[in-house]
Formats: sequence, structure tokens, C-alpha cells
Amino acid sequence: MDMLLYVLLPAAGLILGWTIRWLYARFQLSASEQRAERILEDAVKEAEAKKKEILLEAKEQLIRERNQQERENRGRRNELQHYERRVTQKEESLDRRQEELAGYEKKLAEREHALGEREQVLEGEELRYRQELERISELSAEEAKALIIRDLENEARHDAQALINKIEQEAQLAAEKKARELLISTIQRIATETTGDVTVATVSLPSDEMKGRIIGREGRNIRTLETITGVDVIIDDTPEAVVISCFDPVRKEIARQSLERLVLDGRIHPARIEEIVQKVSREVNQKIYEEGERVLFDLSIHNMTQDGVRALGRLYFRTSYGQNVLTHSKEVAIIAGMLAAEVGANREIAMRAALLHDVGKGVENDSDQNHAEAGMEIVRKMNEDPRVVNAVGAHHNDIPAATVEAVLVQIADAISAARPGARRETLDNYIKRLENLEAIAEQFDGVEKAYAIQAGRELRILVSSEKVPDSAMKSLSRDIAKKIESDLRYPGRIRVTLIRESRIVEYAR
Repeated sequence: MDMLLYVLLPAAGLILGWTIRWLYARFQLSASEQRAERILEDAVKEAEAKKKEILLEAKEQLIRERNQQERENRGRRNELQHYERRVTQKEESLDRRQEELAGYEKKLAEREHALGEREQVLEGEELRYRQELERISELSAEEAKALIIRDLENEARHDAQALINKIEQEAQLAAEKKARELLISTIQRIATETTGDVTVATVSLPSDEMKGRIIGREGRNIRTLETITGVDVIIDDTPEAVVISCFDPVRKEIARQSLERLVLDGRIHPARIEEIVQKVSREVNQKIYEEGERVLFDLSIHNMTQDGVRALGRLYFRTSYGQNVLTHSKEVAIIAGMLAAEVGANREIAMRAALLHDVGKGVENDSDQNHAEAGMEIVRKMNEDPRVVNAVGAHHNDIPAATVEAVLVQIADAISAARPGARRETLDNYIKRLENLEAIAEQFDGVEKAYAIQAGRELRILVSSEKVPDSAMKSLSRDIAKKIESDLRYPGRIRVTLIRESRIVEYAR
């Protein structure tokens, strides 16, 4: 029994375990099937929902596209309708214009017809009037035409002559104005200094005892000096001074320098005098040549002979009315060059002739020739251009001026010589004229101060702002100008400038 029991119990346990496992497997299978069915059902439901969502979106997109298409179609229809209306309006406008043009053409045709009829009437009237005029005047149409043409020709000639006279007068006035402006501009451009150099012919001595040494024993020293230099040595009662007199400025300069060196050296005897005079002569000749070369270099004038350079250099020691002749010649050359450039003449010829115009003043000439004739001979020997020779000889009208350059040299010489302050002879008159000019302006009521400026070419006047109003400025300037015209004699013209200034000063404290 026990054995059976031992056998049956394991078998029963095995059967029971297998049964439990089968039941559990069935239970698991049933649960899996249920889960699968649920999953399947969920999937089907989800698919149905997704399908419905896609269908709904497709319907909405279709509706949107349909609405967009309808809007576009509606806009196109509106645009087409607008174009149709415009085309219709244009067609109507063209129809109206065509009708108007047809009306205008009809009116033009009527006017042309009326004008044609009027033209025929006028031609008939013109023929009748012409026949009546021919009958009254007893002239044919051709004769009347010739008479009218002759009258018109005479009238045109008269008008043309009047016009020519007017143009000539205006041209003359313009030429005079241009000439004045040209001269004034040339004068203003000259920047040379006013010269007052005079060759000093007086030698200062340290004491009056030196006069005896200069005279020497029996006058041999002074005779030797006068004989070698060709000057006159004047020893008078003038204290501590000796006067040297000579017509030739170069010899006078040699004698002056020689005597100054002898006095400074103290050794005065004939041999020493001869030695010093020779040395000074060489130095003065060298100075003459250097001064001639310097002025030619300053003016850029070339191809001058050595004799011409020396003749120019001699002018350095020559003065005329207190004006150095070489400086004057250089100034005349500058002015002549400016004038020639302005008027279109030969500038090189004008400057060359102007520089040499007073070369005759530097030579000692015992003949009756004046410095212009002597200078012309010197320039001719220098083989200068014939135009230069003529200009040198004609600068004081000793011979006729044959070229424009000769006339320019005359003008430039007059400008340089008459320039205020250029010559000692005119300096006093020049200053007096300026003083008179200022005094005339100061006579008028309201004038505080007057200044003559620009060498007397302008009068600048300061007037009182309290006594002279703006309205009276023009009349006051006119009165002053008329007073100057009536009371003074002057070259050119004088500009009167009035200045009225109001100046108020206050102080902030």
C-alpha cells in the first residue's frame, strides 16, 4: 500500500503539474488572443480615424484651391472687363475725333474756297489800284520800283555813313581809353626805386694842411693830377674840401677816387699820382664793363658788342637832373618791353633801342651833335638793327620815327622822366600838387581828412557820418572832382573815393 502510494503520489503530482501548466498556457493563449484582438481593433479604429482625417484635409485643400481659383478667375474677369471698358472708351473717343476731323476738314475746305475767292478779288483790286497809280503818277511799275530802290539806296548810304562815323568815334574813344589804361598799367607795374644819385665832385680832407700837399712845390702835384686825369682841381676857401670839375663824368670819377686814395695814403708826389691814377683807371674801366654787363643780364639782352657794353657802363657815372642815366635807361627798357608786349610790337627791338637811347650821353663829343645823334652814330657803329638805330635817333624827334618801336621808346622815355620823384626838377612840383589836391578836398564841409595816394592818381577822403548823409555822398564827390578839374593841372585822371563810416563804441562793465 505504501508502495502504491509512493508510486501514485509522484504520478498524481506530475499530472497535476502538467494540468496546471496546460491550464496556465490556455489562460496565457486566451489573454494573448484577446490582446491581439484589442490591438487589431485599435489599429483598425486608428486607421479609420487617420483615413477620415486625410480625407478631411484633402477636402479642405480642395476647397481652398477651389476658392483661390475662383478669386483668380474673378480678378481676371474684372481686369478683362476693365480692358474692355477702356477699349470701348477709346473707340468712342476715336469716333468722336474722327467726326471732329471731318468737321474741321469741311471748315478748312470752306475757308480755302473763301480765301481763293478773296484772293481773286484782291488781285483784281491790286491791278486796278496799280493802273490808277500809274495813271496818277504817270510812271510805270518798273519806273516806280526803280525810283523806290534809288531812294532806299540813298537812305541806306546815309545811314551807313552815319553808322560808320559813329563807329569811328567810338573806336577812337575806345582806343584813347585803351591807350590810357595801357600806359597807367605799365606805370603801375614799374617797381624801380626813385633815384637821386648825383656824382659827387667834392673830396673831403682831414685838414686844410692837406691842400698844400696836394698843390705841391710850385704846384707840380696839382698840375700832374690835372694833366693825367684831364680835370680841373679847384682849391678855394672851402674848409677841408677840394672841388673837382670836369665835363666827362668818368674822368671826374677817376680823379675823385685817385685824390681820395692819395689823401688817405699821405704820399703825394708826381710818380705816386701817376701810379694811383693808372690803378684807379683800370678799376673804373672794369667797373664800367661790369655795370654794362649787369644791366644787360638783368634785362636778358644778348649779343651786345664790347664797345656797346662799355658805352652802357659809362652811363653809370652820368646823371641828368639828379637821375642816374643808366638806371633811367634800364627803366625805359622795361617800360618799352611792357608796351611792346601789350600792343604786339617787337619786344626785343623795343627793349634794345630803349636801353641804348641815351648812350650818347656817356661819350665826350666835341661836335655840335646832341646826345640822340651821337648815340645813333654809336649804335650804327655797333652794327645794331636799323630799327634800333632809328629809335635811338628819333627818341627826341630829331629824325622821324620810322617804326612802332621808335614811338614806344619815345613814350617809355617820357614816362620814366616824368614819373613823380624821378627827377629832382619835378619833385617839388609833384609834392606841391599832392598838397594842393588834399587841400581842395579839405575845403568842403563834412570832410575830416583827405589823402592823396597812388602818386596822386587817387584822392581818398574820409567824411563825417554825422554831417554828410548817404544821400549827399554822390553830389559831394562830384563837387570835389569838378573843383579839382577847375583848380589843378595834372596828367591823366584822378579818382575821388569817399569813405563814410559810423563807429559806435560802448563798454560793458
